[in-house]
This record gives sequence, C-alpha cells and structure tokens, in this order.
Amino acid sequence: MTDAKVSPTKRTLFYVVLALILVYILFPFYWAIRSALSPDADLFATPLQWFPAHPTWTHFTNVFSDSTFLTSLWNSTIVAVSVTVISLVIGASASYALGRFQFFGRTPVLYIILSMTMFPQVAVLGSLFNFVLKFHMFDHLYSLVLTYLIFTLPFTVWVLTSFFRSLPRELEEAAYVDGASPFQTFWRIMLPLALPGLVTTGLLAFIGAWNEFLFAVSFIQSPDERTVPLQIFDFVPQTAVGGSFQTPWGDMMAATVIVTIPLVALTLIFQRLILAGLTAGAVKG
Repeated sequence: MTDAKVSPTKRTLFYVVLALILVYILFPFYWAIRSALSPDADLFATPLQWFPAHPTWTHFTNVFSDSTFLTSLWNSTIVAVSVTVISLVIGASASYALGRFQFFGRTPVLYIILSMTMFPQVAVLGSLFNFVLKFHMFDHLYSLVLTYLIFTLPFTVWVLTSFFRSLPRELEEAAYVDGASPFQTFWRIMLPLALPGLVTTGLLAFIGAWNEFLFAVSFIQSPDERTVPLQIFDFVPQTAVGGSFQTPWGDMMAATVIVTIPLVALTLIFQRLILAGLTAGAVKG
C-alpha cells in the first residue's frame, strides 16, 4: 500500500514553515557575525544596515589580542573537557549496570537520577555555594567541574541507560559463552556499540559546560580563572568621545562568534553519530 500523494499546497506550506524555522534559528548567529564585522559607528546607524557597508576585522583583532579572553578560552576548554570526560566515564559504567542488570532498587535509582535533571540551577545555588566555601574551592576551576557534574551526570546516565537497554542481549550472552568477564563484555563489545550515544551525550555535556554562566559568576572571581561566558559578560566599557563610556558591542559579538565556532564544528563533525544516538531505540528490532 503506497502513501497518498502529498498535494502541492501542503508541500509548499511545509517548506515555508521549514524556512521560517531555519531563519529563526540562524538569525541570531548571523546578526552576531554582522555586528562583529561592522565598525562601531555602523552598529546603531539608521537606516538599519543588514550587511556591513565597510567590513572590518578590528573587533576580532581586539579579542585575540586580549590576553584575559585567551585565558578564559583555555579555562572553558579545561572545564568543558573535564566535565565531559568524567560524565562519560562514570555515566557509561553506571548506565551499563542500570540498563543491563536487574537488581533490587533499580527503578527507584533511575527515577532519582531523572529527578536530578528537573531542578533549576538557582534552586541548588545556595547549598552549592556553601559546599564550595567549606571545601576551599572558591575561585578555582575544579569548583566548576564538580558543580557542573550535578546536572550533566544525571542526564548522561539517564540517556545512556536507555541506549544500553536497547542493545541486543544476544551479543552479551555470546561474549559470556566465550569466557568474557562482565567488564570485558562492557569494554570490548557494548561500549563500542554505544558510541553514538556516547558522542551525543558527551557533546551535550560539553555544550552545557561551555555555555554555563550562573555557577561561573557565583564561584569565580579572579580574572585568571574566568570562563568564556563570564569574560564576555565582563568586557570592560571603552571610553568614547566626550569622556562617556560605551559598551564594546562589536568586540562582544566577535567573541561570541569565536566561542560558538567550536560547538558548530563539533556538531558538524559528529553529525552522523549524533543522529544515530538521538534515534536509538526509536524502532524496535
């Protein structure tokens, strides 16, 4: 039985809606690029200029010549990579046990893990701040690594648990018959099969840690320990003509474009694995 032919009107409407969604998603990034390439005098010019009349790389030069921004870029890389690696190492082990083994209390543990993803960050900020102060972690990058895990780790465990649960049990049983231990089965057989899920959850954890602002502004004070979102927020106003101060919007937009490029690049590189991870378990074999 073949599907009914889609009418031209419905097809046109579909593409119109798709184009509107695409414009809605891409317009902020386009505007950031446009502002980063426009001279300061043209940023608020009237009538509005949709394309820079006199493109300039001055804002990008200013950002790359700022040592504090480069330091914050390195700090964000350390924090995001650390959070991603720890989340995957712990999350993969925990999710394999939760997804493949039956034991008492398994279901309550899963729902407790799921409930941890429902709390807004500000709800636990006060208790986390006391924790950071008590253990002398204030104004250190590892305070961000530990606190970010509160949200990235439960999400990683929950998603990977569903992924491991969908893998064929026959592969596991065949490995046991061949004499493999549970750890060997997990490391050599199940973990490679879970690569799409690992890439998907790892990328989402990386993006969450890379873009996080609330904990960074609460636990970090020293300029040498700032991450990228905090550094962009704290761009120093420049002195304008007449002695007044103006916000360096062009430099901020250039910095925004720079810190967004790695996320876009990672998504494009791993797009096939991400799609496989997002659709895992959607169809039962």
